[in-house]
Amino acid sequence: MTNEVERVAATPAALALIAELTAEYGPVLFHQSGGCCDGSSPMCYPQGEFRIGEGDILLGEVGGAPVYIGRAQGEAWAHTQLILDVVSGRGGMFSLDNGREQRFLTRGRVFSEDELRFLADGSGLP
Repeated sequence: MTNEVERVAATPAALALIAELTAEYGPVLFHQSGGCCDGSSPMCYPQGEFRIGEGDILLGEVGGAPVYIGRAQGEAWAHTQLILDVVSGRGGMFSLDNGREQRFLTRGRVFSEDELRFLADGSGLP
């Protein structure tokens, strides 16, 4: 494969909302929630206001925003590309999208065998 395989991607709607939030709050980051408090919603925070832990891994970047996930959850989803999207509804209680009547949602796409081989050759999770 000559193209880079991204572990995380974003739809045009997600990129537009990221741009809106960045214009209002400055640089943002995402943490893919592991099920506490707000289910499994991707949570959006101003950079510097969410503490990235030693157990978190960087999946990639979308719209200039880094996307993190807990290591155990990242390993469980290592076969899947996470796709940040936007749908109608309320965002996570502590997420910047809350109160905008649209929220981030994570969708998934299973990597092909070729993509998994490419990721295993050095671009994958530790």
